[in-house]
Amino acid sequence: MFLDNFILIAQQVLVLFILIAVGFACGKAGMLTEHASKKMTDVVLYIVTPCVMVNAFQREFSVELLGQVFLAAGIAALILALSIVLVKLVFHDKNVARKKVLQFAVVFSNCGFMSLPLQKALLGDDGQFFGSIFVAIFNVFCWTYGLVDMSGDRKQLSLKKIVLNPGIIGVVAALILFVCRVQLPVFAAEPVRHLANLNTPLPMLIIGYYLSKADFKKAFTDAGAYVAMAIRLAVIPLAVLFGMAPFGLDRNMVIAFVIACSAPTAATTTMFAAKFDRDVALSVNIVTASTVFSIITMPAVVSLAYTVCP
Repeated sequence: MFLDNFILIAQQVLVLFILIAVGFACGKAGMLTEHASKKMTDVVLYIVTPCVMVNAFQREFSVELLGQVFLAAGIAALILALSIVLVKLVFHDKNVARKKVLQFAVVFSNCGFMSLPLQKALLGDDGQFFGSIFVAIFNVFCWTYGLVDMSGDRKQLSLKKIVLNPGIIGVVAALILFVCRVQLPVFAAEPVRHLANLNTPLPMLIIGYYLSKADFKKAFTDAGAYVAMAIRLAVIPLAVLFGMAPFGLDRNMVIAFVIACSAPTAATTTMFAAKFDRDVALSVNIVTASTVFSIITMPAVVSLAYTVCP
């Protein structure tokens, strides 16, 4: 059973990594540039991600489903909060710039770019639905705790940055349509659906481009990075699986959250490290190495989730 699930899930992960390989090749060939990748990232963040959220919530309203939304949001917040506590206990590096990167890299996974396509492929609309909720809570934590912790400056915290975050805007719009029982007409729903479908190829090409610029030798020789990756790729997703499974929660929610938590380190780690003068090289190493290792760890962890939650 586990082996069958592993093969099935590995095939889906392999699809993502083939797309990443295309981005890698384009980066090496000069077909993708730094400028182009940044613009593609803007398209994903400001157009594709909100469309994913709206598309995921285009379903028939029910009080029970609304309750599932709030339950899933609460569990996602608890997972991230406990992850923060964990990294504070584990990492005590005297080099503050290094410590901040290690802590951020563990707490924040690539749950938008890497997880949503896999959740959609494996679990269908329900997977994308619960995945979107996790991404929304992720964005709140990233632009509050993550921003302040990485910068070391509480003044960086801004209500405007939270409210205008594209992930939050998308969820708020999606929730309003859902609660008000508004189904988009076909001429609007179809463009939203097509744009949402871009959430698989575009992010993978972007990841591939950045991998093409990474120093793989350095990425695989940092002991601290290995500890961070072990927690990011194995400890947290397994804790989420065995923490949620006994409570009779919706199976798709459990598996969707395990997928979100098994994703490699978020590329935001490098963005914040560069912005706030932290250890940029270390952040690149962790993002690179965790992405490569995830081709094995994600299928293994998610296959176990399917075995525990048949």
